[in-house]
Amino acid sequence: MADDKIIYFFIEEAKEHLDTLEKGLLDLQSTMADQEMVNELFRAAHSVKGGAAMLGFISIQKAAHRLEDSFKILKENPIEVDQKLESLFLKGYDTLQELVQRLQSPGGLVPEEGEKIVKQAEPVFEELQDYLNRLVSGETGEEDSSDVPRDFANHAIDLLRQMLQLFKQKEDAKNRAALQALCDRLLALLPNNENWLQLVTTSRASIGNPKNSYLVLAPLVIKELKQAVDFLIAGGADFAASPALLSLSGATKGNSLPAGTIALPTEPKAAAKLLLESFDKKTSPCW
Repeated sequence: MADDKIIYFFIEEAKEHLDTLEKGLLDLQSTMADQEMVNELFRAAHSVKGGAAMLGFISIQKAAHRLEDSFKILKENPIEVDQKLESLFLKGYDTLQELVQRLQSPGGLVPEEGEKIVKQAEPVFEELQDYLNRLVSGETGEEDSSDVPRDFANHAIDLLRQMLQLFKQKEDAKNRAALQALCDRLLALLPNNENWLQLVTTSRASIGNPKNSYLVLAPLVIKELKQAVDFLIAGGADFAASPALLSLSGATKGNSLPAGTIALPTEPKAAAKLLLESFDKKTSPCW
């Protein structure tokens, strides 16, 4: 078994590769326009796989290998990215990130626990591979959900990018009010979707609390709203704010979540700056 120092270096390197993956996946359409960036995603997954294999972290090796195989398809084929593909890649990324975070935790990554996480994620990786193969073969991608306007994603992502720019600014009442105004515009995009209204309202309340720093707010608010957009475009219906976001808003689970609602799987990032930078690069017209 590798000693603690070697494991530490592996974790630090893996986190850097995870940052590369997240940055590329959060705007996959633009990433696909830059072949070198696509190559970087492939190399990042390959490096994590290799390091995990040498140290005996089999679950991390398996998750990284599945992502590597998927990035290989992106490298070798001119695929047109849609919301469903981006969402599937992000789910696969979340699995790898969770495994590395477990490894970094005080208790470490228990092999049985890691295998369980990978097994639970296997349907996602299978769907990702299948969807990529369908796109390569020329099959039409996902269809728009009938109850979500065709231009919903474009408008929502544009507003999220404006929020990201504001999160870089000074933490004062003026900027918080501007962020809340953007939340109001997000609310107006789907005024009849209860889950969307609850998530955005919770985000608005969290932003309005001056005790919540932008460093904490940015990764939670942006990622949960972005996941919700992807979920809606893919035809999803049941989602809600995570317990972490609810806590920041001052709401209680009992009076804010409808029965049977599934919370979006979200965890705070090590630093909001990394997430903010993920939207900084030039975007494609589709966004």
